Amino acid sequence: MAESLVVASKVKSMVKEQGLRTGGDFLDGLSARINQIVSAACEKVKTEGKRKTLGSEDL
Repeated sequence: MAESLVVASKVKSMVKEQGLRTGGDFLDGLSARINQIVSAACEKVKTEGKRKTLGSEDL
């Protein structure tokens, strides 16, 4: 997989606070999902062609 887009220690800490554990493939899957979300937001903004800055409305 490409470079991780998540801070593993922060995610693991968040999960641990819920009384759960983080599986070995969870962080890779989360990073892949973030990649999809960001790519889709970029494509949306490019298609609209009105601006070059992503905002929360693009999620």
